[in-house]
Amino acid sequence: MLLRICEWLQHNGFIVFVNSSVVTASTLEIIHFVSFFVLVGSLVAVDLRILGLAARKMKSGSLVQYAFPWMWTGFIVAVISGFLMFAIDATEYLHNTVFHEKLYSLLFTLIFAIIIQKNVGKWDQSPQTPVFAKLIALLCLVSAVAMILMGVDVPALTGVG
Repeated sequence: MLLRICEWLQHNGFIVFVNSSVVTASTLEIIHFVSFFVLVGSLVAVDLRILGLAARKMKSGSLVQYAFPWMWTGFIVAVISGFLMFAIDATEYLHNTVFHEKLYSLLFTLIFAIIIQKNVGKWDQSPQTPVFAKLIALLCLVSAVAMILMGVDVPALTGVG
């Protein structure tokens, strides 16, 4: 059944249109990459602050309030553009383990980002950033980097994309 959905996606008129032009396909890729830069850049700034490596004079909560709207916007645009890119070769991506690893990395990054967003206010009240907060920030940073590396590796290692 999943294979049939993927086949339907690939042959959908809008998806065929997007893929039929170098301009539209390239524009979609650029939008996807820029949205990931916004997503990961916002997260990296917050993670480095929580780890005590950047913006030490600013409270983590203040940085989260500034950066996370950008992060969520980047996430939404990345998911939409990523879905459209997926749909172009959906049957190929369906069994692509590197692509699956990218999605897992995205999921872990999202989970860590939500934990940070929900708890940063409590962490700011402590005289020192709790070890748990630093661990979550480190894991978020690692999973975000893994997500980027997997995204680059999908076409490089598998020829899909």
